[in-house]
Amino acid sequence: MEGIGLYIVVIVGALILLWIILYFIPIGLWFQALVSGVKISLLQLIFMRWRKVPPSMVVIALIESTKAGLVLHRDDLEAHYLAGGRVQQVVHALVSASKANIELPFQMATAIDLAGRDVFEAVQMSVNPKVIDTPPVTAVSKDGIQLISKARVTVRANIKQLVGGAGEDTVLARVGEGIVSSIGSSNSHKAVLENPDSISKVVLEKGLDAGTAFEILSIDIADIDIGKNIGAVLQMDQANADKNIAQAKAEERRAMAVALEHEMKAKAQEARAKVIEAEVQVPLAMADAFRKGNLGIMDYLRMKNIEADTGMRDSIAKPGSGSSKKD
Repeated sequence: MEGIGLYIVVIVGALILLWIILYFIPIGLWFQALVSGVKISLLQLIFMRWRKVPPSMVVIALIESTKAGLVLHRDDLEAHYLAGGRVQQVVHALVSASKANIELPFQMATAIDLAGRDVFEAVQMSVNPKVIDTPPVTAVSKDGIQLISKARVTVRANIKQLVGGAGEDTVLARVGEGIVSSIGSSNSHKAVLENPDSISKVVLEKGLDAGTAFEILSIDIADIDIGKNIGAVLQMDQANADKNIAQAKAEERRAMAVALEHEMKAKAQEARAKVIEAEVQVPLAMADAFRKGNLGIMDYLRMKNIEADTGMRDSIAKPGSGSSKKD
């Protein structure tokens, strides 16, 4: 029994040792590269393992590029992987670009990949353009009618502008701005509805894809709806504003008139108070005139007669008096 246990231990140890050897010395991967026409030494594969670079990834990338007729170097692939790049995506993009006769150098492909863009998707978009639907764009023509339009923008990737170029959001914003400008310069909304392709022509002439990672191939107006009559709404708002201003001015004039009326009433009351005060002084003045001899009894009686005569004349002149009824 002890001999059998020792034999098992030896076998297990041999298997572990063999796995370690095959892990650090990938003979199978080296043979795969050899039969695929990729020249790479077994020692280089061992060094790759020590540099924390997956040898299988590099070998498969070299095999793919070699079969596609491309010449790539192992050191460049290792450097791109160590820089945080996606080696397989770059190789797929280079092969796809080569088959589509698109000029894509290795340095540009790695720069695009390190910039965070999917270089393989960009190559596919260059071959097969992408259609982007714009959100509803609202604009107002010169006759005051609001139009709501939707457009479909066909774009393809501009490989040379992928690094540092603006994205889809910028393209959509520029297209929306162009649509608003085109509709706003139209004299009538009917002209836009009759000839919507005029919007596309005006927008394409503006060169909206400058500085972006895309090349605009076409802009097609998918739908145009009529919105509000903005001109009428603005006129109504202006009329309401003018009415409110007129009401405010009228209220101001009324307040000034009321204030003036109160002021006149106050002055009238003040005048009546002065008259009453003066009337109170008349008897006192007459008494003083009697004491000083300046006013006699006959003068006083004549004054009373004049007052009585004046009062009688006033009562006769009033409407509804007895004399007027008799007449």
